[in-house]
Amino acid sequence: MTRPLLEIEGLSKSFGGVAAVDRVSLALEPGRIYGLIGPNGSGKTTLFHCVTGVERRDAGRVRFNGERIDGLEPHAIARRGIGRTFQIIRVFPELTALENLLVVTRGSLAGAEARARELLRFVKLDGLVHEYAGNLSYGQQRLVEFVRVLMRDPSLILLDEPAAGVNRTLLNDLLEAVRRLRDDGKTILLVEHDMKVVMGLCETVFVLDHGEKIAEGPPGVIQADERVIEAYFGR
Repeated sequence: MTRPLLEIEGLSKSFGGVAAVDRVSLALEPGRIYGLIGPNGSGKTTLFHCVTGVERRDAGRVRFNGERIDGLEPHAIARRGIGRTFQIIRVFPELTALENLLVVTRGSLAGAEARARELLRFVKLDGLVHEYAGNLSYGQQRLVEFVRVLMRDPSLILLDEPAAGVNRTLLNDLLEAVRRLRDDGKTILLVEHDMKVVMGLCETVFVLDHGEKIAEGPPGVIQADERVIEAYFGR
């Protein structure tokens, strides 16, 4: 049996006495694509923050490759092989697409530039290498942020609403890239509101509501789950 790449056990986080994440447990196996869905305010991004060290958990454990990472600083967690994007795009508008990737590099600049050019080609942005990020479309900026995460070759990639505001052509490029990463052995967990994306891309879906995990399973099972339907639409 394959050991989970990421194990979250009983994770909890509250703000002002309100539970944003309430005793959530889940496990991700290597080389698969997972979805994390739920209504607005259900705790999805807070869970990402706790896994990546942006927020300190109140309770629970997070293991990556069998080792505890809860309590580590974000940079230490990133160095272990976890990369993430954010709900609000974080690019440097006055740097070129290429420079936006190079800012996260360590070691040989020549090697980093070759890697950056390869990644921009990976998402079909090789013709915009020297374009300022501020001049790129919203969807192109999403792709730049996405491949910047890949510069350090993480084994686990957390994507926070990658489809938001992205036109269908660029979205298809992004989804194709995610599948290719999975085929290369990467593990992806994505938060997404576009159910067509989630159901067409993810192999397992976790559902949060009011900070609690209320369902877990293949997309077809999740779509028919009465608790999930109630969480989104009420009775």
